[in-house]
Amino acid sequence: MAAGTWVKLEQKGEGPGARSSHAIAMVGDTAYAFGGEFTPRVPVDNTMYAFDLTTQRWSPLAAAGDVPPPRVGVTMASVGATVYMFGGREERHKELGELYAFDTATATWTLLSTGGGDDGPPRRSYHSMVADAGAGKVYVFGGCGEGGRLNDLWAYDVGGGRWEAMPSPGESCKPRGGPGLAVAGGGKVWVVYGFSGEELDDVHCYDTLTGAWCAVETTGEKPSPRSVFCGAGIGKHVVVFGGEVDPSDMGHLGAGKFSGEAFALDTETGEWARLGEEEEGQHPGARGWCAFAAGEVDGRRGMLVYGGNSPTNDRLGDIYFFTPPLPSS
Repeated sequence: MAAGTWVKLEQKGEGPGARSSHAIAMVGDTAYAFGGEFTPRVPVDNTMYAFDLTTQRWSPLAAAGDVPPPRVGVTMASVGATVYMFGGREERHKELGELYAFDTATATWTLLSTGGGDDGPPRRSYHSMVADAGAGKVYVFGGCGEGGRLNDLWAYDVGGGRWEAMPSPGESCKPRGGPGLAVAGGGKVWVVYGFSGEELDDVHCYDTLTGAWCAVETTGEKPSPRSVFCGAGIGKHVVVFGGEVDPSDMGHLGAGKFSGEAFALDTETGEWARLGEEEEGQHPGARGWCAFAAGEVDGRRGMLVYGGNSPTNDRLGDIYFFTPPLPSS
């Protein structure tokens, strides 16, 4: 398959700078960024930053309301004009379980649930989160919990304001951190790869209509096992980029071996395709632990990739938009 198009975006204004283990979400022509680390395991700040994709300018927001404390290993997803943020790990390395809503129109945070099981998913970090905006749901899967890695799926009903535990995927879907999570192929939820003590290369699908899980046998040019990569549902495809393919002996304090490859999984056929390479200067290079989000720039559907960790263990601060060579539907 042909290479996709990578475009490096200019950055003006006062932005978050280099970091990893952070989160972004897109609302219209604006990307919102929160959390992350520059020094391993040390949260940088708790400022919400807005990046105007038209002017390519950052603005730190003077947020009001229930402003979350700093955290790493956090996730965000948007429904309408609201960004939802869940979990993460605080400066004392304690897992977090709150769900916050950020109203982009008023720059106001609202604490929706505190977590811990009775009020939503158990506490966790380095999990995955994705929105099904059409269904008004935000999904959270897996991650590192207080007692080890997790493989549970939860849905937050935006309209009803409540969490619901989804059926268990079973033993074939190992508990994992840094998994890919995407909504694609008619509203189905896809769990792709992750880390369970070793890098994984399995794919699982949850059918929201039947409430059934299945392990998916895939074919084609399959990505090597990996975790903490960028992943997004684009039409009927799950697109992945980068990630850690070999963990560091130093764990989270070090840099493992990272990939700079991009792949797409056709959720109808189960076939993987490698999306090729781009020219130097218009490609992010190998990295993992990035912030990423599906969205649209200049009418092109794709994935925004911001920052992350490099093979030299230096945090990155650049932003790219990737348009894969795929049909939009």
